[in-house]
Amino acid sequence: MVTVATAPGQIAGRADRAARWELPPAKLRYRCDPRQFDFDSTASITPLEGFIGQDRALRAIEFGLAMDRPGYNFFVAGLPGTGRTTAIRTYLQEVTARKSTGPLGQPSVFDWCYVYNVADPDRPRVLRLPAGRGKEFQRRMGDLVESLRAELARAFGSEEYQTRRKTLVQAGEARQRELFAELGREAEAAGFLFQLSPMGVALIPLVHGRPMSEEEYARLDAAERAAIDERRVPVTERVEATFERVRLLEREVAEQLRKLERETAEFAIARPFNNLLGDSLPPEAIRFVEEVRTYTLAHLDLFRRVEAKEQSAGDSGILPGFRGDPFLAYRVNVFVDNSQTQGPPVVIESNPTWSNLFGRIERRAFMGAYFSDHTMLKPGSLCLANGGYLVVKARDVLVNFGVWEGLKRAIRNKEVRLEDPVESLGLLAPQGLRPEPLPLDVKVIMTGDDLLYHLLSRYDEDFWEIFKVKADFDSQVPNTPELARAYASFICGICKEEGLRPFTPEGVARVVEHGARLVADQEKLSSRFGVLKDILIEADYWAGREGCERVEARHVRQAIEEQVYRSDRVAQRIKELIARGMLLVDVSGAVVGQVNGLAVYDLGDLAFGRPSRITARTFMGRAGIVNIEREAHLSGSTHDKGVLILAGYLGWKYAQDKPLGISASICFEQSYEGVDGDSASSTELYAILSSLAEVPIKQGIAVTGSVNQRGEIQPIGGVNEKVEGFFDVCKALGLTGEQGVLIPEKNVQNLMLREDVVEAVEQGQFHVWAVRTVDEGLEILTGLPAGERQADGSYPEGTIHYLVDRRLRALAEGLQRFGAEKGSSGIG
Repeated sequence: MVTVATAPGQIAGRADRAARWELPPAKLRYRCDPRQFDFDSTASITPLEGFIGQDRALRAIEFGLAMDRPGYNFFVAGLPGTGRTTAIRTYLQEVTARKSTGPLGQPSVFDWCYVYNVADPDRPRVLRLPAGRGKEFQRRMGDLVESLRAELARAFGSEEYQTRRKTLVQAGEARQRELFAELGREAEAAGFLFQLSPMGVALIPLVHGRPMSEEEYARLDAAERAAIDERRVPVTERVEATFERVRLLEREVAEQLRKLERETAEFAIARPFNNLLGDSLPPEAIRFVEEVRTYTLAHLDLFRRVEAKEQSAGDSGILPGFRGDPFLAYRVNVFVDNSQTQGPPVVIESNPTWSNLFGRIERRAFMGAYFSDHTMLKPGSLCLANGGYLVVKARDVLVNFGVWEGLKRAIRNKEVRLEDPVESLGLLAPQGLRPEPLPLDVKVIMTGDDLLYHLLSRYDEDFWEIFKVKADFDSQVPNTPELARAYASFICGICKEEGLRPFTPEGVARVVEHGARLVADQEKLSSRFGVLKDILIEADYWAGREGCERVEARHVRQAIEEQVYRSDRVAQRIKELIARGMLLVDVSGAVVGQVNGLAVYDLGDLAFGRPSRITARTFMGRAGIVNIEREAHLSGSTHDKGVLILAGYLGWKYAQDKPLGISASICFEQSYEGVDGDSASSTELYAILSSLAEVPIKQGIAVTGSVNQRGEIQPIGGVNEKVEGFFDVCKALGLTGEQGVLIPEKNVQNLMLREDVVEAVEQGQFHVWAVRTVDEGLEILTGLPAGERQADGSYPEGTIHYLVDRRLRALAEGLQRFGAEKGSSGIG
């Protein structure tokens, strides 16, 4: 390390040179004037109505809600806390309040029911009914079953039915007796006795007018038995013909009984079904009722078996084939009930799993197996939102397996299919129930951040066709007096909503300043009101601890500081390591080829700046600039690009009349993790130029800013954290009054430094300089003029560029001489 001491007079001269670019305290922080608020406290003003500075997003929401065309679902993009959910909820409330009917005055929402499919029981049918009629239809179908049971029991138990049935049965029996009597006479005439027994028909030979016994038949000789058997043949044929006639007669009687039964049943069920059909049902419901009427007439024995089962003691009541409910065909599953819905339904699904979003098919165990029917179909939020709006979070949809593809398919096909997730993948499901798809008319509103939106729009070919509208919520709004007053109204509303103490004008002004700090811009305010709400609640807590009736500016400041204190353990540990000398950072003196760079560490809940020593060493060679971080695989692509830009600057600045024969190495000292970003490129350039010119750089000044090939300093991010991080280190090691931070001039508007940093600047203990070019930065860091190129291409003596150019020329000449000597000596 080379440290150079300077005389007091030189220090004063250099200080005067640097003062040109020093920022006054007024430019280090935006201050909100509390005198612009014409109230004593927020208790005397009106709460905020509407939204602050989100005109683009709100117009997109209005357009998306008003556009009733396919594919005009919308994606609400923006950071959490920007009012996305509140805006959606508010606009949906307005829309649903005025949109109770669809086009041409037709209802926009319906009740949806699943019913038994007579033709295919494994494929339940879906019915659409006017809102509120689903439960009524379900009740009427239940009443129908009871009416049918009563009417059929009364009809089949009536004296008239029993008499007619008895008459048909007796007539059939009488005709049978006549046939058998006639058969008996013919058999007797042929010498046989005709007998009917449980074992069947018997033809017994007669001898002397009486039946022959088996012993007698056995004593007959063969010729006599053959004669009997010969006479038996025509009689047997006659028996078969008679029995065929008996069977025809039985079928005729059975058909007459069925006809009687059907006529009786048709008469009995006419009134219950006519009463049900007289309720002005929609066509699909009427068709279902007619199918049930046909089903009833075809299954009249069902009612008789149920009656018999109920009358038998100790019976389980379960009938084979009906899985516990004998009247399953009459049951109506009110799948979606909108009887209490006013206007289009609005469903916010917080956990969009497959079942929660699309519905599910439940199952019942029976005899060691699992069965399902249409009464066990349960709706998902997409079904419940039918005819209205569904709000989901993009991240939740994407992390649940298969849900994103299923949602796209439902929107594209305008239908919801109830199926198991494994079935949607083409795998075997444990139950073959395939309900009819539910027709879908829903507008999906998806919320997420900008990154998710860009990823989906870039890599999902269906995304643009389905989500045609983007509502982009900005995280920052212009900092105007009108919006500052809107902040006050917002605070008033939160105070009333959360029961907080009112805020004074000074407290409101401090909140407005914190809003500018959140976006790191003096001309903008944060629109992440969820984050601001936390500050308001915590400030109220500290005001309560002091026993104050109103929240003052000091309470807001304490809330902000306490939030930082709860999360800055790592930052404090790094500062402690620097103070103890474990991490090497110089904040005084001057060193050649060494500069304090600044980096930002983002821990999620807290971002803080940390100074890092950057060193450069230059020597003869042709390797160019060697990035040690890159060689160690610790450098990111953006950092590598920044280093390559340095070579472009050096070539443009100094190699117009000579080759750039240089080898230089740059390094982030004590860096053991990845380095990325180009915000240290100007710092690295200062270190290289210092090493070449052999001019020391003030170690009390830290530098941030990227540089281009023309030597212009470009803006960077995290400027507040970087300045404050170096200030904290200097304060821990001791403020000398010569310390400060060099930032790009374009970042001045981003300065919203802490109060203690601004106070230190006001007292002359700390400084902030803003520069536009490398030359300006060199003059601040070294106290020497940078020097401008003269007409002959040279630089004035005593300037930084003169010293660098002279050193580069010497390196180039030395490299040329070395090459010539090497060639003349014959060394290969």
